[in-house]
Parts: sequence; structure tokens; C-alpha cells
Amino acid sequence: MSLTDTLADYRWRLNESVSNFVEEHRQRIKVGAAVGAALVVLGSGVYWWTSVRFRPPPSIFDSPVDDVFGYLSLSDFSKLPLDDRLAFLLSLSDRFRNFSQGDSAAAAAFLAGLAGPAREQATQNVRLLAKDILAQGAAGYFDIPESQRGKYIDEWLLRWMKTGERITTGKEREENDEERLKDIKDDAKRGESRRNERLANGAGGEGDSSTTNSMPSLSSEGATRFLDFWGSDVESASTPREQGQIVRFLGDVRKRVLQ
Repeated sequence: MSLTDTLADYRWRLNESVSNFVEEHRQRIKVGAAVGAALVVLGSGVYWWTSVRFRPPPSIFDSPVDDVFGYLSLSDFSKLPLDDRLAFLLSLSDRFRNFSQGDSAAAAAFLAGLAGPAREQATQNVRLLAKDILAQGAAGYFDIPESQRGKYIDEWLLRWMKTGERITTGKEREENDEERLKDIKDDAKRGESRRNERLANGAGGEGDSSTTNSMPSLSSEGATRFLDFWGSDVESASTPREQGQIVRFLGDVRKRVLQ
């Protein structure tokens, strides 16, 4: 037998063996192919979720300043749970208070250059943060008996006042809860008087530039402005169901602080 005939014979035998193997193991091959395809799809999905769809927050203290501030202008920021967003802001404020001269210059340059879609997304993130604070408060408020709702409002206001102080100064003021609540109610009454004066003078209240486009501080001095912030800039970020609950909740909060 020539070399050519020998190679042809080997090739025929190899093809026959492969065909027999495929025929005998057809079901296993189908299952294996299906599993392989599923793994490819799953792997692609995981990659898309982690690398394309969602970007986790950068390390506050180990990342460049523009990366940290830049995260606030991404839609991914608002995909974080509310507590995680607040923790991010608390850590950012801690770093901000200890900025080096270089960090301060980098932050100023970044914020000065923030424009267009990035600026609008940062603004939307503020709206969503405020909305989620209010929606969470409203949901808890309507889950409890009416007899407990006055106390709930007091505790909710105290919580956010303390959070605002920590974000602004890094620590809570040395003041007991009774004094804090008195400050909130005094500020609310002063704010109501100013609003009534503007209305009496024909200046209006809803469109006051001091209550639009920037989130008021969560402190006693900003208590009434924070409530007004809902009507001026946050309502558009809410679903109809959230709007209904928040409007009712804020109405009761306003009554409570004006008592």
C-alpha cells in the first residue's frame, strides 16, 4: 500500500471514529453545548452589569479628587441605596475638610468645568437624594398608627438635622433633642412669617430663588427651606404614588413644626 493510500485509510478511520463518537454521545454533546452557551451568556451579563451598566463608587480617600467629585455627576450615584449615598457624602465632606492645597485647586477646577449633561445629572442626583429622603420618611410615617405619628415626625426631623450637621461640620452640635426641636419650630415660624410677608407684598413664595436649584441644608436653619425644596425642585423626580404620600407627609410635618 502506498503512502497516499495509507494516509487516506487513516483519515477514513478517523472520520469513522469521530462520527461514531458523536452518534454515541450526541445527547451529552447537546447538553454540554447548552451549558457552555449559558455560561457565556451569564458571563457576558455579569460583565455588562459590573463594567457597563453600574459603576461602583470610588474610594473616597484613595482616589483622585476629580474621580470622587465626578461620581456625583453620574447616574450610578443615584442607583446606590440611600444609606450608601449618605455615607459617600459624609466621607466626601470629611475629605473635603482636610483637603490639601492641591486637592482644593483640583476640586475647584473640576466644579468650574462641570457643564452640560454632567451638570444636569448632578442636579438630578440632588433631586433624587432629596426625594428618596422624603419618600422614605413618608413610607414609614404611613406604616404606623396615627397616635405615634407626632413622635415619628420629631424623630425624623432630629435624624436629618444631625445628619446635616455631620455633613456640614463633621460632628453634631452639643445640643439636646428638646433644644433642637425648639430651634426647628422657631425657624419654621420665622420662615412662615417671611412667606406670608412676601405673599402680602405680592412677591409670591414658590418661585423664590433661595429655594430653587440647590438643596437646603438639613439643619434647623434650613428646615423650612428643605420642606419648600419639595415643591420647587424635587416633585418632578417622583412617581405619582410617591408624590401623593410625600405631599400628605409634608403637610403633617409643616403642621407639626408650626404648632
